[in-house]
Amino acid sequence: MDRQQEFVLRTVEERDIRFIRLWFTDVLGVLKSVAVAPAELESAFTEGIGFDGSSIEGLARVYESDMIAKPDPTTFQILPWRGETHGTARMFCDILTPDGEPSLADTRNVLKRTLARASDMGFTFYTHPEVEFYLFESLRTDGPLQPVDQAGYFDHVARGSAHDFRRAAISMLESMGISVEFSHHEAGPGQNEIDLRYADALTTADNLMTFRTVVKEVALEQGVFASFMPKPLSDEPGSGMHSHLSLFEGDSNAFHEAGTQYELSKTARQFMAGLLHHAAEITAVTNQYVNSYKRLWGGAEAPSFVCWGHNNRSALVRVPMYKPGKDNSSRVEFRAVDSAANPYLAYAVLLAAGLSGIENDMELPDPTEDVVWDLTPSERRALGIRSLPQDLDEAITIMEQSELVAETLGEHVFDYFLKNKKREWDEYRGQVTPFELKRFLPVL
Repeated sequence: MDRQQEFVLRTVEERDIRFIRLWFTDVLGVLKSVAVAPAELESAFTEGIGFDGSSIEGLARVYESDMIAKPDPTTFQILPWRGETHGTARMFCDILTPDGEPSLADTRNVLKRTLARASDMGFTFYTHPEVEFYLFESLRTDGPLQPVDQAGYFDHVARGSAHDFRRAAISMLESMGISVEFSHHEAGPGQNEIDLRYADALTTADNLMTFRTVVKEVALEQGVFASFMPKPLSDEPGSGMHSHLSLFEGDSNAFHEAGTQYELSKTARQFMAGLLHHAAEITAVTNQYVNSYKRLWGGAEAPSFVCWGHNNRSALVRVPMYKPGKDNSSRVEFRAVDSAANPYLAYAVLLAAGLSGIENDMELPDPTEDVVWDLTPSERRALGIRSLPQDLDEAITIMEQSELVAETLGEHVFDYFLKNKKREWDEYRGQVTPFELKRFLPVL
């Protein structure tokens, strides 16, 4: 037994932890949990916990249903919302087959495989997400949603409920070792943003799964409803997860080179070129729901076109302003990802796209400093600016032909993901919407 496992066992005993929740995600990024008693924990470390994988979305077929969840002791944290006495802790798990091999359907393992590929090239992948979400008075699907306030971007509302919410959520996150960099009210009524501090991509993905759970728990405590739905309100901004990305070689930022345009290295420019080249192929993963395309094509500063720029918030890839003397802050920002995306798969395909640009020595096109939304279609064509997919159907059609996405996700996840998204699109396009009834029923 290693030192980290011993630390977990000792902490469980000293802190009177009665339940340990083993967390993992299905292919779509929905959090799953199984609780074990402290007496079972040592066995869980050595042998794992068996469960029926066929009941989890995309994890296993019926005839290969037995799966094993093996906890990662480095992710151990006590859940602060479960109280100080007789507490509950959690650990993320790697999913294994009965013979101890990593499951091809484990999305956490998809990211670990891609990170290993980056490591073989000498890189460590760091990410910093800006997570947006809405707070509503209650969950309603049969009438208009009521945001908790009518505030806007950066607004300070005296005694506003969002202030208390963000303070409680951040306190809970930091008690679990998850560092927060910024928080503020976003542009939509009841919309908020909390930015997590830079971390390696696997830690970030684990933190994001915890983040969404914490936000939901705090919302329940405060009698409101939190949603990461990409576009819950038709006339208001959607919720994205702008992600800042960088590669490090040891302690050195591989994206920084002094004296170049925007202080960007050749590696950074190739990585960006890969992101742009593969952007349409990976969109079904970074924006996986039919509702995602209401955000991407609903205005309000969502990225709709494949281009890059320096401090250009209409671009898909943005290069934030470089701060002199802070070489490690050189990074690129990918602006399309939804807050509801499976973070393991989203960061895996973003990394794979960037690495492809480096491996194939891709050349970065000229930056776009125009506000892309204000250009006409012919002006965008003249500048060589392509569109992102306009709906889920187009996105999965493009993804289906992508060798990069297929190789990154692996055959099992790739096939299941496509089948699930095709089923979602078929169900969606068969619906008769309130818009159609209101528009056509009185006149046709």
